[in-house]
Amino acid sequence: MIAKLIALIVPLGLDTFAVAAAIGLMGVSTSQRTRISVLFIGFEAGMPLVGLALGVPLGHAIGSAADYVAIGILIAFGIYTLIAQDDDERLGELAELKGLRALALGLSISLDELAIGFTLGLLRISAVLVIALIAAQTLIVTQLGLRLGNRLGSRTRESAERLAGAALTTLGIILLAEKLLA
Repeated sequence: MIAKLIALIVPLGLDTFAVAAAIGLMGVSTSQRTRISVLFIGFEAGMPLVGLALGVPLGHAIGSAADYVAIGILIAFGIYTLIAQDDDERLGELAELKGLRALALGLSISLDELAIGFTLGLLRISAVLVIALIAAQTLIVTQLGLRLGNRLGSRTRESAERLAGAALTTLGIILLAEKLLA
């Protein structure tokens, strides 16, 4: 169970760190760091619940194929994270946290948590534990990213995003292998 938790939480933290570091490159005030942290925690802790709420009825509707759909979503999002590129200027604008920009930023950093919500039942790990760990790691990596972003540069941020994508894809492949061999 510890290995699954680590495989689940670490890539989410890397992705969050990468986005926070990109915003940190633009320079943010203390009040912006606080608002960004609250926004990130709210979205990253809430999206697994949304995924779980959508996944349960979907699972009942499609039956035994539900596990494979959840694994497919996780792998697809991992691959997307590997190939997607963030625009630093767009992230800087989103960091202003006003209206639709705040919503867009929150959604952009929490889609992987939505995919995780779909797979929570498959992982057989307590949703409360996963969400608490996601919230804690989000606070830590957001603050680190925002504070270190201007020191790290875009190459380090891009490497963290790719590592997160590779880890999510690998987790999906491992779950698929477990399912096929069971």
